[in-house]
Amino acid sequence: MPSIYSYQKFIDSQRTVEINLPTINGERQGTELATVDGVTYISLPDGVNLSADQPAEIATSVSVVTLTSSLRSSIKAASPSCRLIAQRMIDQIRAAYSIDDEMYFARIGVGAATGLYLPDESEMQEMTIFGEFVESVRQWGRDERAALGV
Repeated sequence: MPSIYSYQKFIDSQRTVEINLPTINGERQGTELATVDGVTYISLPDGVNLSADQPAEIATSVSVVTLTSSLRSSIKAASPSCRLIAQRMIDQIRAAYSIDDEMYFARIGVGAATGLYLPDESEMQEMTIFGEFVESVRQWGRDERAALGV
């Protein structure tokens, strides 16, 4: 599971001091997730450790985070990475089904759930295919967020 760290960026009129993310083969590791209430959260992949050598301006504010459900929700809501995942989920669904298709299945599902409509066999088959597809896309999104630790 990825590690989540928090810190407060140092910003003055001349510069912004951020956390030093580790590098492997010259490539920076980790993702800045979001800044919530002045605290910036980053995610480091499994097996990647944050260097203790951090700029003096931020060093005392760096800490490992234990996510609560409330903090997870706040980070997900503020995170450009999570918004991109959500948009890509929508794009995947829209590439296969229009909004009208989705509303059609929603009306059938609501009608069936409330006992106001009895779908025929072909509608049930179409709805099942649609439902399985959407659930696979949702699982992809959950996996992508889990890779970020949220």
